[in-house]
Amino acid sequence: MDWRPESWRAFEARQQPVYPEPIALDAALAEIAARPPLVTLVEIDALTAQLTDAQAGRAFLLQAGDCAERLSDTPAGTRAMAALIANLGGELEERGGLPVVRLGRIAGQFAKPRSQALERRDGRALPAWRGDSVNDMAFEAVARRPDPARLLAAYDHAAVSRQLLRGILFSSHEGLLLPFEETLVRRDSASGRWFGGSAHLLWIGARTLFPGSAHVELLRGLANPVALKCGPDLAADDLLRLLSRLNPERMAGRITLVIRMGAERIVAALPSLLRAARSAGQPVLWCCDPLHGNTVRGPDGTKRRGMARIEAEAQAFLDIFDAEGTPPGGLHLELTHRGALECDGRMSRDDCRDPRLNPDQARRIVRLFAASRAHRRMPALA
Repeated sequence: MDWRPESWRAFEARQQPVYPEPIALDAALAEIAARPPLVTLVEIDALTAQLTDAQAGRAFLLQAGDCAERLSDTPAGTRAMAALIANLGGELEERGGLPVVRLGRIAGQFAKPRSQALERRDGRALPAWRGDSVNDMAFEAVARRPDPARLLAAYDHAAVSRQLLRGILFSSHEGLLLPFEETLVRRDSASGRWFGGSAHLLWIGARTLFPGSAHVELLRGLANPVALKCGPDLAADDLLRLLSRLNPERMAGRITLVIRMGAERIVAALPSLLRAARSAGQPVLWCCDPLHGNTVRGPDGTKRRGMARIEAEAQAFLDIFDAEGTPPGGLHLELTHRGALECDGRMSRDDCRDPRLNPDQARRIVRLFAASRAHRRMPALA
């Protein structure tokens, strides 16, 4: 395989912040490069084995956590989130009758892609908040300036979280910030395999998922399992090209497809992808994200998500897989461990995150999937 950790630099890299002080960025990356990885290859291989079971219908994936972690999050908050994910997984196991793979959007989910480079308020335009590893959420010019020191702070925060979570949850995040991810790539001395040291699983978001993507190039050379966020406009031919690029040897457990299409579009868009992957013999784990495709903006620009549409997409996803005779493999949820009502509620204009499910709302979706599994009892694939 003609690949090196830096080979992504020859490809198109979208959604990358522009740092006003490149020398400071290089210094921060050099310091991170000297630090240990946050995960091990042994742990990564353990997750891949469990995802292989979920792909075959012998287990089920629950990937869940915050829209974006904050550097101000406390260890107590991290423990509370981990406990919620563990409890939701336990309910899925009890009601659905399958072991659950617990994967957190945690210990590294500090960067966000943005649909607009600028955020406008009251006649002012400032760079968008791109997550706490890049800039600050406060709507002030100095706060929105990309700061390389935040990469170091994000690493430190993730390291503390991994210590709290070890043996409880696997960790995942969007592999968005390419220089940061490259800096944490390591090579196993025994096997010669390259792996991403920032998380057990890395995903590629819908905004950076395209043929010729630098994100695809970086992740294709890593031993980590990879998830792809698949929106309603992803063509079947493009999906097959991406799968061939990321998993040319068609390894089981390697690829998870996270479907986030919206309640109105999933019925028309998903079956063609499912059939194309199956016909091409591409082994993938199909995971439902019923939140991202159901985000709308209110008149004041705040994001809103309604539970009726979230539940409608989840049910449509299950119905499609029932009709196709293929076991659905997982559920992907953005949630908060607090009781605040954000979905079916109202977000503060100052909170640049997306609306998250509270614990009761998350349980509603989990029970929907568990009931479907208990009712159908699909046989595991060989």
